[in-house]
Amino acid sequence: MLIKQLSIFLENKKGRFTEVAKLLGEAGVNMSAFTVSENSDFGILRLIVSDPDKAIAVLREHLYAVSIAEVICLHCPNQPGALAKAMEIITEAGIFVEYMYAFSEGDVANVIIRPDNLERCAEVLTANKLELLAASDLYKL
Repeated sequence: MLIKQLSIFLENKKGRFTEVAKLLGEAGVNMSAFTVSENSDFGILRLIVSDPDKAIAVLREHLYAVSIAEVICLHCPNQPGALAKAMEIITEAGIFVEYMYAFSEGDVANVIIRPDNLERCAEVLTANKLELLAASDLYKL
């Protein structure tokens, strides 16, 4: 249930994201989900991709600073209150969420979560009958 996520440090310059997308596309690596956060000097592109190891190799070959972290993906109904229920479970378990981002399609939503305790977070969510996507399923999206 743990998913590899890439974090890529990008200078705040025109075309940097375009270059990353092009390199991955040419390598046959699909981006399933991503988010970008930035400040005045640089941005952090967080990516879930179809082949993390290949993506890391390609990006490092082109001198990008890339790190890898594990995250979980909550698969839930795309309806009011669904995320609140999951967050309540996480909060009551004493788990801190470092960051999260989401994407939805129709009546389902996928929420990428980076908690301070991955194993515990996965344990409490599944114990409460919430569905987590396996990496292989997320990479196919």
